[in-house]
Amino acid sequence: MSSYYPPVGFRFSVVVSGISGTNEGSFQEVSGLSVKISPMEIKEGGENRFTRRLPVPPKYENLVLKRGMLFGSSLIRWVKTTLTEFTFTPKNVTVNLLDGDGSILAAWSFTNAYPVALKVSDFKAQDSAIVVETLELAYDFFQQTK
Repeated sequence: MSSYYPPVGFRFSVVVSGISGTNEGSFQEVSGLSVKISPMEIKEGGENRFTRRLPVPPKYENLVLKRGMLFGSSLIRWVKTTLTEFTFTPKNVTVNLLDGDGSILAAWSFTNAYPVALKVSDFKAQDSAIVVETLELAYDFFQQTK
């Protein structure tokens, strides 16, 4: 009988369709893998004490990717084109959870993602921290594909 160990969250990769290059998919943090349905309350029959809660379409959080600043990045060029020229070219994004030998344990696919924010970390003379780019993507929906 084998023992089960939950996967660790520090081995992962990110793939953005049409974006390639050394370290383009290397991120230190990925967040926003979240979907939520918030029921809509409807008063029923003139009785204020009776409400019916009906489901509404799901809401997805933005996908947030953080990494050390990368010069000459085609991913950041895509982001800047979107944000400065207001030219949208949605891309599909896949987030892979990896095991110890680099095999994919689970994968999530984000459909029609596009940049909505780019932030560069603060510069502080008293800290010896790396410069971090934070990229925020909106998308239509996501699903676990593996």
